[in-house]
Amino acid sequence: MAENGKPMTPELARTAGSGTTTTVGGTKIRWDDSKMRSSYANVCNVATTREEIMLLFGTNQAWSKMNEEVAIELSDRIILNPFAAKRLLALLAKTVEEYEKAYGSLG
Repeated sequence: MAENGKPMTPELARTAGSGTTTTVGGTKIRWDDSKMRSSYANVCNVATTREEIMLLFGTNQAWSKMNEEVAIELSDRIILNPFAAKRLLALLAKTVEEYEKAYGSLG
């Protein structure tokens, strides 16, 4: 949600970055990434309750398809309320659409 109480659009969210400032409806939004950390994940799962949607990220390090069991090392959990999750859905859908236009269909 933008600071002015209006929903953040996918276009606005994609402009967020280190030290950038965006203006929406007269409200200036400054993106502060001073405490942000980055991690890599090649696995994502979702868990839900009535009030929350949890995104679980991890790494699958089993490269062989012959394993009877695969252990996924979970590294991050992002907890969203349903409204923020729906905005994330729109943002991801738009981003994948643009990616496929630039690089071809993901199938």
